[in-house]
Amino acid sequence: MSERFKVSSVGDGGPQTNYGSMEVEDMDDTIGLIPERKTSGKNSAGKRKDGADDKPFMVDMKEMSGYEKNLYLYSEEMADRPRVSMMINSLANYNATIPSAEESDNKPQKAKANLGTLMGVFLPCIQNIFGVILFIRMPWIVGTAGGALAFTIVFMCCCTTFLTGISMSAIATNGVVPAGGSYFMISRSLGPEFGGAVGLLFYTATTVAAAMYIIGAVEILLTYMAPSISIFGDFTKDPSIMYNNFRVFGTILLWIMCTIVSIGVAFVSKFAAVALACVIGSIIAILVGIFYNINGSDKMQMCLLGARLLTQVSNCTKEPGGPLWNIYCVKENNTIAENIEDCDMYFQTHNVSEKRAIVGLASGMFTSNLGPHFGKNGQIVANSDDPDDYESLNNPTYNQVIIDITTSFTVLVGIFFPSCTGIMAGSNRSGDLADAQKSIPIGTLAAICTTSFVYLSYLLLFAGSYDILLMRDKFGYSVGGRLAIAAISWPNEWVILVGSLLSTIGAGLQSLTGAPRLMQAISKDNIIPFLSPFSVSSARGEPLRALLITGCICQLAILIGNLDYIAPILSMFFLMCYGFVNLACALQTLLRTPNWRPRFKYYHWSLSFVGLSLCITVMFMTSWYYALLAMLIAGIIYKYIEFRGAEKEWGDGIRGLALSAARYSLLRLEEGPPHTKNWRPQILILSKLTKDLVPKYKKLFTFASQLKAGKGLTIAVSVIEGEYAKSYGESHAAKQSLRRAMNEERVKGFVDTLIAKNITEGISHIIQTCGLGGMKPNTVILGWPYGWRHSPDERSWRVFLDTVRNVSAAKMALLVPKGINFYPDSMSKVSGTIDIWWIVHDGGLLMLLPFLLRQHKVWKNCKMRIFTVAQLEDNSIQMKKDLKTFLYHLRIEAEVDVVELMDSDIQTYTYERTLMMEQRTQMLKELRLNRKEKLNIVQAIVDHHHPTGEHSASKVRFKENEPAVDSDAEAEMSGTSEDTEKKSKNECFKKLLTLKPDEANVRRMHTAVKLNEVIVNKSHNAQLVIINLPGPPKTSRPESESNYMEFLEVLTEGLERVLMVRGGGREVITIYS
Repeated sequence: MSERFKVSSVGDGGPQTNYGSMEVEDMDDTIGLIPERKTSGKNSAGKRKDGADDKPFMVDMKEMSGYEKNLYLYSEEMADRPRVSMMINSLANYNATIPSAEESDNKPQKAKANLGTLMGVFLPCIQNIFGVILFIRMPWIVGTAGGALAFTIVFMCCCTTFLTGISMSAIATNGVVPAGGSYFMISRSLGPEFGGAVGLLFYTATTVAAAMYIIGAVEILLTYMAPSISIFGDFTKDPSIMYNNFRVFGTILLWIMCTIVSIGVAFVSKFAAVALACVIGSIIAILVGIFYNINGSDKMQMCLLGARLLTQVSNCTKEPGGPLWNIYCVKENNTIAENIEDCDMYFQTHNVSEKRAIVGLASGMFTSNLGPHFGKNGQIVANSDDPDDYESLNNPTYNQVIIDITTSFTVLVGIFFPSCTGIMAGSNRSGDLADAQKSIPIGTLAAICTTSFVYLSYLLLFAGSYDILLMRDKFGYSVGGRLAIAAISWPNEWVILVGSLLSTIGAGLQSLTGAPRLMQAISKDNIIPFLSPFSVSSARGEPLRALLITGCICQLAILIGNLDYIAPILSMFFLMCYGFVNLACALQTLLRTPNWRPRFKYYHWSLSFVGLSLCITVMFMTSWYYALLAMLIAGIIYKYIEFRGAEKEWGDGIRGLALSAARYSLLRLEEGPPHTKNWRPQILILSKLTKDLVPKYKKLFTFASQLKAGKGLTIAVSVIEGEYAKSYGESHAAKQSLRRAMNEERVKGFVDTLIAKNITEGISHIIQTCGLGGMKPNTVILGWPYGWRHSPDERSWRVFLDTVRNVSAAKMALLVPKGINFYPDSMSKVSGTIDIWWIVHDGGLLMLLPFLLRQHKVWKNCKMRIFTVAQLEDNSIQMKKDLKTFLYHLRIEAEVDVVELMDSDIQTYTYERTLMMEQRTQMLKELRLNRKEKLNIVQAIVDHHHPTGEHSASKVRFKENEPAVDSDAEAEMSGTSEDTEKKSKNECFKKLLTLKPDEANVRRMHTAVKLNEVIVNKSHNAQLVIINLPGPPKTSRPESESNYMEFLEVLTEGLERVLMVRGGGREVITIYS
């Protein structure tokens, strides 16, 4: 084509677009000309300075909404992907964030009581941590272990709970945590198997804790307040009498408390405030009493026979006829001896003395009370290391104070540890907190630190205030059955007795209230089928069946009778529960799951492992057989839930084990789609190859590496056009090139190639068949076709658009990085912002991608900014507030901005850009007809010059460069073709001159231009811009497809790095833990 042509004016004084002098072959370089964007040159009348109308194309937009005017490019998306302004309010209020209807955490939250950190977390934790052990066992532990080892015991237990509190704070702030405490957190973090096992352990621990509190309350009542109500005689002479009393009175108290709980929780809730006041008042009374008696007190005197401690007597002397004489000088015929030679030998050879029980801090006894005094069951409490003093040697012990349990460091750890439990009280109340993600960490850790400080300081104060013998006297027999910790309090010991009794009963009621509800929660999850009957509630909503089984289990624990035997069992179950909390936190941190975004930042996997190690250590220190039993129970429950009758497939050696594990895992993944919390991008890279069979854009692999941070599944695939039998060698070479590219970018994954006769069909087959079982890609990275404007061949964009359609049909997410060569490599570090332009709700993928990128060192220093657009009819202030709330619950830190798109008429530039786009499309359409039509014309001329009467087709056919015809035909063909070509050009020009842009195209271009203006204005300095990819045209007409590509070019114009994202139609991010 030697003829020159140009496009002249459109309308009166309209824009003139001169394509200049060009051959058809040069069209590639010029058909992408873009008019210069102008915003000035208008007068007040809306006319340009040259007098032409500024609005040559008018679209009536008076009746349209802001979204129809300004976001028409996304109109097809909004049919099934709601715009942000509609969704953000429900997202901020916990709706529409989890797609699975079966999950209990998908239900809307009930109205919350706006409890703060103090009332909602701190004080409940204080009430649950301070318990019966503090009041009736702390001085005994200090006296038995000594001040130094007692400090070690308490410090180790407090460290265990503190580290567990850190892990629990991380888990509890990783989304909205409904009631359920550790069971909910662990089951949602480690899965139903661990959750069910630990849930039952925690339930058992809570039930046994109720038994411990009941036994403790009975001990306070019977031993220190009303010993006369004993129904089996004088328990000071025989410990078994005391434990039988505990069993009887404990059973009575248990079922009274169960009756109270069954009536309703209202009384328990009100009584909790009373119990809390009693705890705090008692602790203050003890502290005041210690300093009030800083110089000691003569109110309580202990009687000693030699080094042996005796029970209280009215007259601590050896005089004949006195209380001690009548005890130690009894003959075989039960008569009282008159001579001391007939008395007990130890009584004969040792003198009697009295000592002050409360010596006071000023006495200097602290250092002498630091050493341990462990003993065995049946030994005598004595202030001596001589066996003659503390061993009875088969002689009668008379009224000497006897050790009733063999003690050691490990035994005391097991007895004390329950006094550190109760740290879950805050997380159990998360539904009642105004800001659970803030209150739970602060309140829980503050309560742990406060109680730890009280325990550690009080044990040191006890070591300096009490005589060592009084502390070793567990039940206070040497001072008339008085509670040692109550004796020192101010103003009166009854403050402590009444306060400790009420607080212990309150703690028992709390346990009997919480345990049945925990059992009901486990039953409702239906992970343990035989527990399903306990999910039923009464007409008043009370879990009576669960309460009944809880009472029965508690009854079995009460029949043990001895608090010192119940406490180690309780410690086992709590330690197992805390150990799994630490394990959950450590695994989530190391696995770096996308949903792991705790708002609490002061945690580390190493701290969780130290906490787990401490839990296991304390378990085996306390009782190795109880520890093994607890682990065995947890293992049995785990296997019962996980797999009933699992098949085992053993091959040869380690490889057989690996294959068996892989097969088992794949079968497990096949069960269904992953939960929203477990969704992570499993990437399929569609890599285009050069003529040398190497990846054209290696930065795609770099981007995938940064997005995955070495985690998850990545598959890189290329399609080679041809036949498999002839192209196997090329396929193998291409696969090696892909593998080298993966290794260079340190991407862990798989590579493959596919040979197909058609690139589009090959990609479609890959999308449909790639992966195995549940390990299928869910995200496709597709390169942008940079040369589409410079090629008249529609295949330049057809492969891209067909791939977009196929990915959407497969419900997979799509990532299209534009400007991929400008993306940073894995060795560099960028700083600045990652800007997200959230136009339509796509399941949260736009939120998740920058979070995942920021896990990589390249993007770590970038901050996130999230922009969304509002129209005049939207409440932009409320949208911004809701968006901040939504991001807060997602645990994502980002700046938020709502950009208001003002209504405006379509600009001249938009019209010109649309007109040029459609002119270009029309020219390409005409050019696609050129060669075939010309050959048809020539063939008609040849047939005309051979009128033989035969109707067979001419044997003369024309090659592309040099058609073989005779001279006459050639001459006529030349003249005719030139005339036809000129005529065709003239018709083409006429069409172009009279071309009127389609209204829908103008509106789509208006969206692209307007959005591009605000994006460039706000994000021109951003390191990466992430934006929703508009849906492709539903029709496959080349004109619509070419226009769509032009819209995307306009939308991203002037931006160096752009990531266009299209979600797969499901939620990929959630506010829940």
